[in-house]
Amino acid sequence: MTYQGESMPGSRAPAPAPAEQVVVRLRRHARILFWPSLLLVACCGVTGYFAGELPESWQNLALLGSAAAVVLLLWLLPLVAWLSRRYTITTRRVIVRHGFFVRVRQELLHSRGYDVTVRKSWLQSAFGSGDVHVNAGLEKPIVLRDVPNADLVQKVLHDLMESNQSVMAARRQQEQSLATDQTVIWSQQR
Repeated sequence: MTYQGESMPGSRAPAPAPAEQVVVRLRRHARILFWPSLLLVACCGVTGYFAGELPESWQNLALLGSAAAVVLLLWLLPLVAWLSRRYTITTRRVIVRHGFFVRVRQELLHSRGYDVTVRKSWLQSAFGSGDVHVNAGLEKPIVLRDVPNADLVQKVLHDLMESNQSVMAARRQQEQSLATDQTVIWSQQR
């Protein structure tokens, strides 16, 4: 009988799995913040020009209140929405995180195998971004929306999937050889 930490004589210990490393962290292309940022500059300019110049004090307060509401709704909310969605690709899996009040995390292992498709609109093609669809046979595929360098992301995902599947095949082969070695050792001990 062997205990944890002991090894049987003549048996080879399985090689430890390599540590998981982050390959890339992504967000949507920052181009989606162009119009909210332009609106922020315009709102600040208009508010700065008219603040204190209106005839009634309530009008000045209404101007400041409406400017604050516009900034909150049309600049801050899109910024928070952009910041709350992250894609992380590691050497073992793809991780999608999104949500502000309710956090949702999806993971997909590279060793599972999947199909990667890139879809680009004309605007995405002009900026070099695109939607990366990762289909692992689930009900709906994982979509990395509007990521920069979508073609490079697709290539990296293919390479990681291929290397993980070859590592898993080598590990299975090693486990099978260990199993046959252990059988031989047990039969020799009797």
